[in-house]
Amino acid sequence: MRTVIFDLDGTLADTSGDLLAAANHCFRQMGHGDVLTPELDAAVSVRGARLMLAHGLKRVGAYDAQVVETYYPIFLDIYGQAIDTHTYFYPGALEAVEALKAAGYGVGICTNKPEGLADLLLTRLGARDRFASLVGADTLPVRKPDPEPLREAARRAGGSPDHCVLIGDSDTDRNTARAAGVPSVLVTFGPSGDDMAALEPEALLHHFDDLPKLVSDLIGVAV
Repeated sequence: MRTVIFDLDGTLADTSGDLLAAANHCFRQMGHGDVLTPELDAAVSVRGARLMLAHGLKRVGAYDAQVVETYYPIFLDIYGQAIDTHTYFYPGALEAVEALKAAGYGVGICTNKPEGLADLLLTRLGARDRFASLVGADTLPVRKPDPEPLREAARRAGGSPDHCVLIGDSDTDRNTARAAGVPSVLVTFGPSGDDMAALEPEALLHHFDDLPKLVSDLIGVAV
């Protein structure tokens, strides 16, 4: 079986609102007030909690690596308490997932969000059972851009790691697919959409309606 593996943040769903809210909660605890804004920092929000915390601290001239590490678990706790307040699936995302499954592809997720938080978010959004696999940042000893999480997501979705495609929104996803020797499709509607063409993926995705045909063109029919 051929499989389609999705990144989560910035690819399937816009999670930036809840991520920024959790980061700003941390910054308020530090005494800096709300440091990050959706207008300036949506792209940063989907690159990981530590990077987001570091980015905000640098903005206010208070960067300290130890402060980032101290607040990382605090961030995760705060984020987990309000993980689906502002988050939503991009238009057509779930319809594309169902179309791919109907065509015979295995469908899974490979994300650098901790597995427990990814599972919680998908469950809260009522979509966990739509995906045959879920590999998070801490599922294996390594994370993207190491290719093994992508390969494992393909295997757990019932497919061959050599016959999958990764749908993502970042250089991390592009590099993961390249390391695995499989194609990548990068979305242009996520927070970093304007930068995706420069990464030279095998395809760009402007709307989820176009995904089933792109997948077929890149890796062939499902079986």
